[in-house]
Amino acid sequence: MKYVIRRMKSNEYALLDEFLYNAIYIPKGVNPPKKSIIENAELQVYVKDFGKYRDDIALVAEVDGKIVGAVWARIMNDYGHIDDDTPSLAISLYKEYRSNGIGTGLMQEMLLHLKKVGYKRVSLAVQKENYAVKMYKKVGFVIIDENQEEYIMSYELV
Repeated sequence: MKYVIRRMKSNEYALLDEFLYNAIYIPKGVNPPKKSIIENAELQVYVKDFGKYRDDIALVAEVDGKIVGAVWARIMNDYGHIDDDTPSLAISLYKEYRSNGIGTGLMQEMLLHLKKVGYKRVSLAVQKENYAVKMYKKVGFVIIDENQEEYIMSYELV
């Protein structure tokens, strides 16, 4: 599948709400939560006032001119927080565009960008059963901590 990765424009930041909702891992047989779940404070850290802080960066993937995925990073106290110098990542693709290499492409581009602007590492949190764990490991993330439900993963950019 042909796709283009580019920087997200500030007038597109509102799309992050939709991608945040689509990033929520829903195990088989479980009904998805209401979209209002993203209004919870622990999820709002990913999107609230995005673009107003120096460390906010987002990339999108387009297929035939349609934005189908996004990866974004910011310094935040989220599930994958390591320290105040390490940005945390979120990534999301619409379901029908998954398993086509787009997520891997988005992740690799983001890692290159974060390295270029001087970050030493990046982190994320992921549910242990999430199929994306395999992709994160494939691009070089390693598990640095875990709890009953999630892995905390890190990627060294140096």
